[in-house]
Amino acid sequence: MRRVLTALLLLALLAAGAVLLFPVLRRAWALAELTRRTMPVPLPVPVEGVRPAQLTDTWGAARSGGRRHEGIDIFAPCGTPVLSATEGVVLTVGEDALGGQVVRVFGPGGHAHYYAHLGRFGDLREGDRVQPGDTLGYVGDTGNARGTPCHLHYGIYARGGGARNPYPLLAGPDSAGSRTSARPHGVRAAFTGRGGPSWR
Repeated sequence: MRRVLTALLLLALLAAGAVLLFPVLRRAWALAELTRRTMPVPLPVPVEGVRPAQLTDTWGAARSGGRRHEGIDIFAPCGTPVLSATEGVVLTVGEDALGGQVVRVFGPGGHAHYYAHLGRFGDLREGDRVQPGDTLGYVGDTGNARGTPCHLHYGIYARGGGARNPYPLLAGPDSAGSRTSARPHGVRAAFTGRGGPSWR
């Protein structure tokens, strides 16, 4: 009888461990699968109702503290839905000093997509899978954008390669006047953590 109880207890522990590990394993599988894919180009503009022709290339513009702009600003009325530009896995739903309310999505090719200055978040959590067009949040002016016209700061960070200019990827390869995706001065290569990019 004791052996049976011990075996049942071990089976229960293994089942509980599998249930607890399943989300972690599923997320790891999703990240590995996304890394193997190529980022689709052109990307859809990640703000509802904004067309590529309405975008302005603000990549590399001077910012406070000697920084350079590591993305583009997409202006729209406060509360306009911010949409995922790609499929991916949500890495972060939270706040940081410069970006205010931010969402980071790990997308195809291992690129991290950074959506900042959100007025509020969509109905999502870290680890969620998203598809192009899913609502991540709503345009706002949080973080260092407080008091400026509402806009989305959208940045793309290549795995191991620093920030990329989103403008030519959103506007398409034949856009007149689009700049290359060369890294601005001071861009660091890591995605997250201490010593990583400033995400702006």
